[in-house]
Amino acid sequence: MSGPVLTTRALIKQYGRLRAVDGIDLDVRAGDVYGFLGANGSGKTTTVRMLLGLVLPTSGEIELLGERMPRGGRRVLPRVGALIEGPAHYGHLSGRENLSLLDASGRGGARRTRTQRVAEALEQVGLGGVGRRPVKNYSLGMRQRLGLAGALLRRPELLVLDEPTNGLDPQGITEIRELLLDLNRGGTTVFLSSHLLAEVEQLCTRVGVLDRGRLVLQDRLATLTAPTGSTVVHSPEPERVRAVLDGRVLAIDGHRVVVRGDDPVAINARLVSAGVPVAGLALERPTPEEVVLAAAGTGPDRGSIR
Repeated sequence: MSGPVLTTRALIKQYGRLRAVDGIDLDVRAGDVYGFLGANGSGKTTTVRMLLGLVLPTSGEIELLGERMPRGGRRVLPRVGALIEGPAHYGHLSGRENLSLLDASGRGGARRTRTQRVAEALEQVGLGGVGRRPVKNYSLGMRQRLGLAGALLRRPELLVLDEPTNGLDPQGITEIRELLLDLNRGGTTVFLSSHLLAEVEQLCTRVGVLDRGRLVLQDRLATLTAPTGSTVVHSPEPERVRAVLDGRVLAIDGHRVVVRGDDPVAINARLVSAGVPVAGLALERPTPEEVVLAAAGTGPDRGSIR
């Protein structure tokens, strides 16, 4: 099991009578691509800001890369890359100039290699050819890429991102996804806050689901979507499936029949020998959407995890 990179204990943030974050215990381990999911307004951004020392918690503990926050921020934050609530840039300066200023304001990284670090970061996010263009002429997606480049400047051990694909077109989303996976393969732990379930499903190894400030689910995605012990049979004659597998049929929905048992080969053999047409079989697995929505209880009055 990988060691902890980011943990919280009973973390609470109160604004008057509103408890925006309600006693959450995050567990992010080295090598994770951790998806922090929740509807808009569920408390995700408030949590992320507390993790980075930008907002003080009302109570609870935060440990980041082995240091208590916010006390240890000066030591650990140079090892963390972050993109929170959209990037802030000087519009009259170029992307390259903005990154140079950002690099100069941070800790770590020799001045003599700054130009190289900036160029590499721009190339990583697909802005190598437009780095000298004023940021005021950038599209929203290009600004988002530039913000991500800023988070990558010092080759962080932990990358904390809040809605990183906001404003990107489908090609840009795919490129950023591949970049994050490549960084993770190179040893960077990624903490990704999003309300887009599809984005998290394609990227993440572990997930945490926030619902109205409470962490209602946290586990490996593979564990959450493991087989249930049943098999799904697709047949144009579902009632014949029921007749042959008497007592083992759990549910019928159209041509979809859920059968108790985790041996599709044996189930198929029995049906075929009885002359029942079978269009397909597969082990039953809950989809990530089913798992997340069941945990969050998302409804029309609760925002959306899409």
